Amino acid sequence: MRTIRTIDIKNAVKQAIYEACHNLNSFTLGLLKKAKETEDKELSKEVICQILDNASLAKEEHIPMCQDTGIVTCFVKMGNEVTVDGDLVKAINEGVREAYNDFYLRKSVADPITRINTKDNTPAIVHVQTEVSDRFVIKIAPKGAGSENMSKLKMLNPIDGIKGIKEFVLNAVKEADGRPCPPIFLGIGIGGNFEECAFMAKEALLREEGSPNEEIAKLENEILEEVNKTGIGPMGLGGKTTCLGVFINTAPCHIASLPVAVNIQCHANRHVEVKL
Repeated sequence: MRTIRTIDIKNAVKQAIYEACHNLNSFTLGLLKKAKETEDKELSKEVICQILDNASLAKEEHIPMCQDTGIVTCFVKMGNEVTVDGDLVKAINEGVREAYNDFYLRKSVADPITRINTKDNTPAIVHVQTEVSDRFVIKIAPKGAGSENMSKLKMLNPIDGIKGIKEFVLNAVKEADGRPCPPIFLGIGIGGNFEECAFMAKEALLREEGSPNEEIAKLENEILEEVNKTGIGPMGLGGKTTCLGVFINTAPCHIASLPVAVNIQCHANRHVEVKL
């Protein structure tokens, strides 16, 4: 058994938020650079160049890559051979509070009814999963409202099948159009129940490679191809690159239902993994 100190969790979360907001990950940068080469429309290519320039300036000048520095979601995987010496959620929120205050990040969290701002971007949304291991990992994703507001969830009928899933995803993308700042990423949750499919969709956005199995990989590729045929393009100005990646998570569901959630992520695909 090993013990993780809450102060180490706080400091790690604080630094991870800085990294996520200022330094676009190499995975996303690589896909954007590839898209720049494959775009054949001059305006579309120029938009992607501007996105890449923005990412470069954000890193060099230590300024957020987007003014909307999001609401923080944390996925914690905690092994049974690990213990925390205090309140885990409190430590995470302390890290969030310090990050948004000390790094002058925009504070965008407010009461849903009164709309009064909490003034420190807390509370974070924290999911804790246990496993048999000695690992302690936090995946941190500050996600803006522009893309989040375009996300969808629907309880399909089992008879709708793969065709119905594709139609739902494609319609969600078409309805969103240029508002989520494409090129986008799609996290899709299929199965489970109402809340689990949404959770799976959000968590899927943190994946950078590999698919659960060949069948899912095939569906991801088919959806990616169909979405890019819409011609929405970078920032909704037309082109071949509407979506950079599709990631699907699945879970068994009730025989009478087919829950599907689509979580749309903008090109500022911000996430960082912390291991303690």
